[in-house]
Amino acid sequence: MWDAFVNLMLNGMVLLYQLLGNNFILALVVFTVIIRLLMLPMNLRQQRSSLRMQEMQPQIQAIQKKYRDNPQKMQEEFQKVGYNPTESLMGCLPLLLQMPIFFALFRVINLMLDSTPQSLLSMTERVYASIDLTNLLPISNTFLWMNLALPDPLLIMPVLVAGSMFIQQKLLMPPPKPDDGKKKAGAEENPMAQMNQSMLYTMPIMFGFFAMSFNAGLAIYFIVSNIIGVVQGLIVRRSMAEVRLESEARREERAKAAAVFLEETAELAETSDDGESDDFPNAPSGKKNKKKKKSNK
Repeated sequence: MWDAFVNLMLNGMVLLYQLLGNNFILALVVFTVIIRLLMLPMNLRQQRSSLRMQEMQPQIQAIQKKYRDNPQKMQEEFQKVGYNPTESLMGCLPLLLQMPIFFALFRVINLMLDSTPQSLLSMTERVYASIDLTNLLPISNTFLWMNLALPDPLLIMPVLVAGSMFIQQKLLMPPPKPDDGKKKAGAEENPMAQMNQSMLYTMPIMFGFFAMSFNAGLAIYFIVSNIIGVVQGLIVRRSMAEVRLESEARREERAKAAAVFLEETAELAETSDDGESDDFPNAPSGKKNKKKKKSNK
């Protein structure tokens, strides 16, 4: 099963390499874009869910404190505000699904770029018969100062991996509000906020450390993937901000309409009070005049 998955990715990379003029870097970038497009629906859902859950944290904390001794009521209130605790686990799902791709791509890059006879023989045995390798081998494994089949000796790639992942993780957090400084103490008591703040630094450092040991080609895959994630995160934040502004505008319009209605009602009540009678204290003045006319007759 695993070999079949590696073979599928290998043949996909070889086909892209052939179609793109024997340019391995370009083939790797296009391959990364294809993977991101395939996972786009899940990534968008995860980013929106993560931002929404973090924005709801003050409301969630208030419910937790209020119904601390009543779990059933707490769950009912969670449902009213649209909070589902299982959605907090969605953040790790895209990363977990990409782990097999990472390991398989690490193997594919070694097979394609390692110039040893054993690696070339293994590659030719795995490539489908419909692909002609005559004009493709050997595949150049150099790019700038790097051998793409080996770790970056200057450690520039690991730094770029960590930096791009940090920016991508940062975009998964809601934008700061003007009064966030006043809520710092409350945020420190928020387990989810603490976890997100921890992941903001630990994940980039961890992957940057891993990038020091795996081949530079895979580091380029991470960097391109993270850049796409940054662009995607900016789009998601902008779209959610627009939706939030529209929602606030509608809420303000409803509040203004309610205020105007209450003001008109109050004015009508004051006008009615000026001409009200003892028998009909709540009736408008017009009705009271008609009643007086009937009584006079």
